[in-house]
Amino acid sequence: MDAIAVILDAPKRLSVRQLSLNPATSSDVIVETVWSGISSGTEKLLWTGEMPRFPGMGYPLVPGYESVGRIVDAAPEFQGRIGEWVFVPGANCFADARGLFGGTANRLIVPSERALTISEDLAEKGVLMALAATALHALAAGDPPELIIGHGVLGRLLARLTIASGAPAPTVWDNKAERREGAIGYECIAPKDDDRHDYSSIYDVSGYAHGLDNLIGRLGKRGEIVLAGFYSDRLSFGFAPAFQAEARLRVAAEWTPEDLASTRALIETGALNLDGLITDVRPASEAETAYPTAFTEIDCLKMVLDWSSYE
Repeated sequence: MDAIAVILDAPKRLSVRQLSLNPATSSDVIVETVWSGISSGTEKLLWTGEMPRFPGMGYPLVPGYESVGRIVDAAPEFQGRIGEWVFVPGANCFADARGLFGGTANRLIVPSERALTISEDLAEKGVLMALAATALHALAAGDPPELIIGHGVLGRLLARLTIASGAPAPTVWDNKAERREGAIGYECIAPKDDDRHDYSSIYDVSGYAHGLDNLIGRLGKRGEIVLAGFYSDRLSFGFAPAFQAEARLRVAAEWTPEDLASTRALIETGALNLDGLITDVRPASEAETAYPTAFTEIDCLKMVLDWSSYE
């Protein structure tokens, strides 16, 4: 069995071409992908070559962990799932390329447990499940944010989930005026316009590794900074201000299957709204131009590839 996939042969060398798939096993389902999202965090680092070393890292690779489509075949035990609309957080099914994270292809073979049933009504918005679960995972381990750094898709989801939890609306910072638009139920401002220095919880989703000193200066006594983005550079900070504040630092890792299930429930009940987060949809055949657009254009919040032409 083959698939058409996005392949990074090396940093900034991307193509869309056919790859052989490993045979399906007795625990697998086969998914025909309709939509896949491009991550402006981890996938940008794969694109630039700045991704820190991870198990399985190397080129050529198939990126992506935000795929949505339909189960079209399955092992005998899972035949009842055929026809389900599912979210797939990546795959490792390619014979001739690494799967890091392996979701950006028109056909995927994954263990049945990796295919999360979601509503088909979500359409392309279903690709946001992973980012929403990432935000939920960060929130679940501590106090809700009073300040969020970064108003990209992850920052907006974090703000929406904070409000959905019943906590007070957070303040959000973004240096770029274009990104400060679109706040719903909270305020997004430039850092220079905020004179507060007693935040008890600051969540950073900017991916900017060199701003800790500024954030520590905005903490109240025993305040916490949560690193919920992804950082390619080393992080450092001056000890004396952190000592005086008795600052706490927490790193939020990736979501768990339980986070995905909880995210789905929040969407189904209407507690979490995914509207207004996807700004660009391109045919998957245009991936070579869609990827740099997703990473460099300030107006592009979230780029989604449409695989329907490859059915």
